[in-house]
Amino acid sequence: MTGACIERALPAAAGASRQETDGQIKGARGEVAEPMPTEPLRIVTTYGFEPEEIRRIRDAAAVPVEILICAGRAEFRERLPEADAVFGDLRGDELPLAQRLRWFHAGAAGLDDLDPAVFEGDFTITNFAGTFAPAIAETAMGMLLALTRGISRYYVPQFLRREWKPVGTVRSPDHTEISGRIMGIAGMGGIGRAVGRAAHYGFGMRIIGTDERTGGKPEFVSELRDPSWLPEMAAQADVLVAAAPLTRATRWMFDESIFRRMKETAIFLALSRGKLFDDMALVKALKEGWIAGAGLDVMPQEPPPSEHPIYDLPNVVMTMHTSGWGPGRQARLISLYAENVRRFAAGEPLLNVVDKSKRY
Repeated sequence: MTGACIERALPAAAGASRQETDGQIKGARGEVAEPMPTEPLRIVTTYGFEPEEIRRIRDAAAVPVEILICAGRAEFRERLPEADAVFGDLRGDELPLAQRLRWFHAGAAGLDDLDPAVFEGDFTITNFAGTFAPAIAETAMGMLLALTRGISRYYVPQFLRREWKPVGTVRSPDHTEISGRIMGIAGMGGIGRAVGRAAHYGFGMRIIGTDERTGGKPEFVSELRDPSWLPEMAAQADVLVAAAPLTRATRWMFDESIFRRMKETAIFLALSRGKLFDDMALVKALKEGWIAGAGLDVMPQEPPPSEHPIYDLPNVVMTMHTSGWGPGRQARLISLYAENVRRFAAGEPLLNVVDKSKRY
């Protein structure tokens, strides 16, 4: 091996399917890799897999696997002609070097930042859609409860001032409940399903949603329609969730017109991509009382500038695009990738195959 590229090993993972995870990992879409020869399957990446992760990935396949971890982009480009597969990132100007490439696994769930030229490549693309969803769902419910129970607005500031002052009365709306309320979810993929499942089974919420794919409605969703239903859904929802992928059709889908249709008591949650919503329209809606609050893990500009008015609003809870982080996320990530390495080597359909025409 040349340069600082290192060959290491990976985690063997149990296969994960849509049926097993109910949307946490998308099923294959019929693309099957040809069986690999007995020569090593070479995976080229700049991602720093841990030794145990490498062992699991290598052990998953029935053929020898070489994982070439490159220290920088120059070494990555140098080894790219050897790659049967690439993990992490790939650029359009590198495609001429990737003559052997048959599979590219993106190191993220959303692919809106991926070089558009990569979608034209003659290889299968997979991603981590759904892998981060369980942690994101837990964060979403935490933000929602912090807002509805007055925790972030009233009690955290009091705690920091070392005070104890109950707010409101036993009958006042300073503390509200989400049980039995309506949650509307735009985007019923991995994140949307995980959030809806937690809200329905954990809090008895009624789940409605929009998605391009209206077939196969989960049992916990009472109504699922195409994206044109968003304005009507926004008017019904007590909690409105942005969980769609970022595409030309979904960019800025939550604009002033949508926020004006929401209930004054409603809460907006942004969990997938920041450019799904107009942040200044949201600020206006929160300041003027069109809606009651917002929980945001993403923003159109990240990080938002320190002078952004979102920081001045007491009815906002924010995390810093970290809602999917945690040890469990990494375990699912490696399990999914190891299973796909096994499938690729065996010529079986891959999980999480990206629709190149839709780019998700």
